[in-house]
Amino acid sequence: MTNDQLDFAFVAELPTAASAPKKRASRGKARTMPPSETGSILSATAALQSPTPQVSFSQNDSTADSVTATRMAALLEAHPDYRVLRRLQPRLTWPDRGDQAVCRVAVLDTETTGLDHSKDRIIELALVRVDVDVQTGLPVGGMQVYDGLEDPGLTIPREVQEITGISNEMVQGKRLDEAVVARLLDGVDLVIAHNAGFDRPFCEARMPVFRQLAWACSFADVDWREQGRRSAKLESLAFENGWFYDAHRAEMDCHALLAVLAEKLPKGSSTGLARLIEQAAKPSYRLMATNAPFDAKDQLKARGYRWNAEQKVWHTRIGDSKSLDMEFAWLKENAYHQRSVVVQFERLDAGVRYSSRSGEVLFHQL
Repeated sequence: MTNDQLDFAFVAELPTAASAPKKRASRGKARTMPPSETGSILSATAALQSPTPQVSFSQNDSTADSVTATRMAALLEAHPDYRVLRRLQPRLTWPDRGDQAVCRVAVLDTETTGLDHSKDRIIELALVRVDVDVQTGLPVGGMQVYDGLEDPGLTIPREVQEITGISNEMVQGKRLDEAVVARLLDGVDLVIAHNAGFDRPFCEARMPVFRQLAWACSFADVDWREQGRRSAKLESLAFENGWFYDAHRAEMDCHALLAVLAEKLPKGSSTGLARLIEQAAKPSYRLMATNAPFDAKDQLKARGYRWNAEQKVWHTRIGDSKSLDMEFAWLKENAYHQRSVVVQFERLDAGVRYSSRSGEVLFHQL
């Protein structure tokens, strides 16, 4: 099913994409090695083994068929001084493993006019729906994809246009297809976004159906630093897996996130998808340092607590009950100096986590 509103497809099963996605700006033509410089695969290998290998390229080369980009990339990868990045190719089908138990997920991304969901608006929304084998943590079967633009009713800031490539002219008169989005979300067990704390409030403000779903955050629910990654930014995670892609368009960001999460985590045997599904089934907590003394603010800030100006309280997120008990002990010793005090915390499940709504409010005597 297609829509002339934007180049997108709503598909049950499609073959793996064979061509690279269109670039938003020209970045030069692909170039191949001239025979005068390389001659053959053998001479290219010799060049790589030299102390300071130098290889030049020209735009027109009759030997392009004999020295393909793939074979040259393999040569570079074999050399310890080189790493090769490949353009990420969106994958629209995965192996079908039969009647195994699956978790149906929707990988989501939005582009917006700004950062404040109370006044800014969505200008692009993309969803990639796929089943995940709960035993292996791998996607299975075909995928369904939606990508739509929407006129926000206000001027898109220039800096947003520069980042996303989405202009006011592109969105003029456009509107998200709510019926298609609702159909895509029907039966979904978990929505995954890379910074769900940003995407979820925008989506819930735009379509109430998003309030009824469980959410996970691939940025916060996986400890990427503990996994040995230098950054939790999606482009950096893709780079670590040897991929580059045209970021900051919603559908391509969804494909990149799914590809990253379908890989096994550097430490452990599970995939990122498996980790998120596991974490979504567990509660997390938002702990408030209720009535903390003023002189504790520096320690709280250094500990990772954030100041909520509206509630006038320092707060932090805790991933599990064991860590919560440890944080209670830290607060009593470092913030309250062993004084007896009652602190407030919220129990958050995946139904409210990363939304602007509160979880179950509880209290604890330190």
